[in-house]
Amino acid sequence: MAYKQKDYKYNDKLTKDENVLLNRLYHYKLTHMTKELERQFLNPNSELENFHTRIAALINYEWDMRREKKINTLKKDATLKYENADFDEALYEPDRMLDTHLIELLQKLDWVDEHKNLLITGSTGAGKTHIANALCVTALSQLRSVKYIRANRLLQESENARKDGTAFEYTNQMADYDLLVIDDFGLMDLDIERCRDLFEILETRDSRKSTMIVSQLPVINWWDLFGVNTYADACLSRITGNAYRLECNGRDMRKST
Repeated sequence: MAYKQKDYKYNDKLTKDENVLLNRLYHYKLTHMTKELERQFLNPNSELENFHTRIAALINYEWDMRREKKINTLKKDATLKYENADFDEALYEPDRMLDTHLIELLQKLDWVDEHKNLLITGSTGAGKTHIANALCVTALSQLRSVKYIRANRLLQESENARKDGTAFEYTNQMADYDLLVIDDFGLMDLDIERCRDLFEILETRDSRKSTMIVSQLPVINWWDLFGVNTYADACLSRITGNAYRLECNGRDMRKST
């Protein structure tokens, strides 16, 4: 049985013809445009506006509401640590010792379009995760799909998927995000199974999607994290071989007053 959409709620303050128009828009699932047109019908001053202004208001309202809904859906799936992270004036404080010009270039997200990676390293509390999340918020505002996840959580989810027979599906899910952010890289155990899981995720994204790695450890020390040299070479070549780098070694933001 085909689904029959309910009629738009009849408004007795409007004429029959006006209600018919609202109902037709509603049936075409232009719900936000319907509400805006109803608002115009109910506003006695609307006719002071010209046709172009009024039709633009209808279209733009529908566009904006759908875009906002899409962003909210993407944001929920992104599981950011700081959903409202942004690049405020604190970015330019001298004692943070940040390459602000580089950060401004990264905000353009050309590197995501180019499927390049980004490695953010530096001392504890220097704001690495906040910057990573602010870049994620920028990506979400451009309707890009994002996933933020801590390294341990990623590997635990991979292990669970492997054990219940859904490893292929999980790997493909991680491969589909425009930007995958792996935080706290280095604070995880890597046995041979987890090395393999990590490799599979990185391999499916290599040269296809962008991956951001956030770590307290310098890149030169990452090789020592792997218990298997072969996987160390394979994983790191896919992470570092096509990546930009941002160092965060300024003051501890957690100690700020």
